Amino acid sequence: MQHTLSNTHCRVTINTKGAELASFVRTDKSPELEYIWQADPSVWGRHAPVLFPIVGKLPQDTYLHKGQEYKLPQHGFARDREFALVQETETELVFELRADEQSRQVYPFDFVLRISYHLHELTLDIRWQVLNPATDQDLLFSIGAHPAFRCPLLPDETFEDYAFHFDHPVTFERYLLQGGLLSGETEPVLNEQTELPLTYDLFKDDALVLKHFDFSTITVRSNRSDRAVRLRFDGFPYLGLWTKGPGAEFVCVEPWQGIAGSVGEPVELTDKEGILTLAPGQEFNAAYSIAVE
Repeated sequence: MQHTLSNTHCRVTINTKGAELASFVRTDKSPELEYIWQADPSVWGRHAPVLFPIVGKLPQDTYLHKGQEYKLPQHGFARDREFALVQETETELVFELRADEQSRQVYPFDFVLRISYHLHELTLDIRWQVLNPATDQDLLFSIGAHPAFRCPLLPDETFEDYAFHFDHPVTFERYLLQGGLLSGETEPVLNEQTELPLTYDLFKDDALVLKHFDFSTITVRSNRSDRAVRLRFDGFPYLGLWTKGPGAEFVCVEPWQGIAGSVGEPVELTDKEGILTLAPGQEFNAAYSIAVE
């Protein structure tokens, strides 16, 4: 099922499956323009999945909790579960997923995950709230975003006409992946630059995984038009940048509260990098925004 938010500028559509952003159309300019990748299954069949209760891949798709083995697929299970719509106004939709018998088989924790979408002017605010309803057990989790944006946005452009733009000169390295897992190696990407041109070669070794970066906004902008999309993600410790491969007409900007596992054997979830801990009765909140131009 789908639910829609709209104003005089934009129309946004959210799927109840995965509480996934499926469409973000700017309607106040001609022609109307879709900014979200439309999930061509022959390339990559998702739009903007929410990653929970892990971000990335685990060694052997396995983790340990109190010595017992559990299996979780890459990015967890929330993206494939049906959420309940628990609140709806003219400007906001709130979706909820709770632990159940099915989730406990692979993830032995009680949780409440709420995802809200608030549309104002040209900006969509996405908020996550994770609650631990248990009385006697910490909740261990990660959560992340994976929105995919059409690139190019206009028919006479190419992927290489676009670049990531930063608000100030930035320096960062990428943490390299091996089979979707952190290899322990790094590679420099930018040194005091404000722009990273998009090429498919940039992603030939999988996603760019960033830590310890000193920026909180990225704009994906064409050098041939005034169309662009801007993400703001204050307080996120990790970031992924990705596309599927040569010819894929999208690029992902992924703010993460968590990160992939490392090459090696499965580890206790408490020992995995990027795992957040919520005491009984506590809640976690995070937010990011998408603005279209």
